[in-house]
Amino acid sequence: MIAPGKAHKKAARAARLSAALRENLKRRKAQARGRAKSDDLEETTSPEKAAAEGRTPDFRRNRGSD
Repeated sequence: MIAPGKAHKKAARAARLSAALRENLKRRKAQARGRAKSDDLEETTSPEKAAAEGRTPDFRRNRGSD
């Protein structure tokens, strides 16, 4: 049998982990929505249109925050 103090600690840890997992999932979903939105914007902007507006298209594979 688990001591009452240990059971409480175990339950508190499980609650913290589940809350952290929920927050992580929310953050990852928001990031995915943002990526999907930016991908949609990139698809609608053609390289010719970007060049006409004075912007150059970014063809780098790993786009960073340069």
